[in-house]
Amino acid sequence: MKIRVPATSANLGPGFDSCGIALSEYLFIEIGEDTDTWVIEHDLSDEIPTDESNLLLQTALALAPNLSPKKLKMTSEIPLARGLGSSSSVIVAGIELANRLGNLNLSIKDKVQIATELEGHPDNVAPAICGDFVVASFLEGDVRYVKHHFPDCEVLAYVPSHELLTTESRSVLPETIDYREAVEASGIANVMIAAILNGNLPLAGVMMEKDKWHENHRLHLVPHLKEIREICHEEGGYAAFLSGAGPTVLVLTPEDKTAALITRLTQLDEKAQINLLHVDTEGVQVF
Repeated sequence: MKIRVPATSANLGPGFDSCGIALSEYLFIEIGEDTDTWVIEHDLSDEIPTDESNLLLQTALALAPNLSPKKLKMTSEIPLARGLGSSSSVIVAGIELANRLGNLNLSIKDKVQIATELEGHPDNVAPAICGDFVVASFLEGDVRYVKHHFPDCEVLAYVPSHELLTTESRSVLPETIDYREAVEASGIANVMIAAILNGNLPLAGVMMEKDKWHENHRLHLVPHLKEIREICHEEGGYAAFLSGAGPTVLVLTPEDKTAALITRLTQLDEKAQINLLHVDTEGVQVF
């Protein structure tokens, strides 16, 4: 049995902590034979545990403590600490591992609720579970979410060579925001969501780049965002915005503009990765 979880991009600019899309890079968990103790084989990083202290097993065993130990193989296409939901994908995989091996019969809503409680907000975990575009809220302990088709486009992920931990990126955000500015920020997010639901990516892209919640506070941590946005405009892309807390920047583009954008973005930094992706519509899958 193999579990597959997509990468995700949270916020989409002004949809702070509530909007996200699933992307076509994946975490894979392959479930092998029974063992005396849990073992996870991977070649991701020396800092990632291979025993029960791994986030995958911490999540699974919190839901189903009596699972029989097995040998697991973890492989991932999702860059670590780059704003593409690498930790969220592990949490979602852990929930699915417990669900399958422990016969928990969790519904999609159950999985979103549990994952949000563990992660703290739903913007990454909900699309990882549901796929596609998801808008969600987490209020008074209850998660509410809506999945919708994201308009057709190509997605370029500009992945810098350096990490940016979410804790560092969140530490620069203000504790309060002016009421008038909050009203403006809310209106921007509302129009962006309405445009996506209406299939109007040109308008959605305009609003994605007018965020007032977080991007301006993070610009000194991700100076490449401004340059990428300028290139996006010059080459006819829809929008460029921070993926989650960064440092990855996503560029949404019509298919016929992709090649020119890749050429320009590659010239920015030879150490950065430029990944051509699409929106994953399936979410977590078990094979």
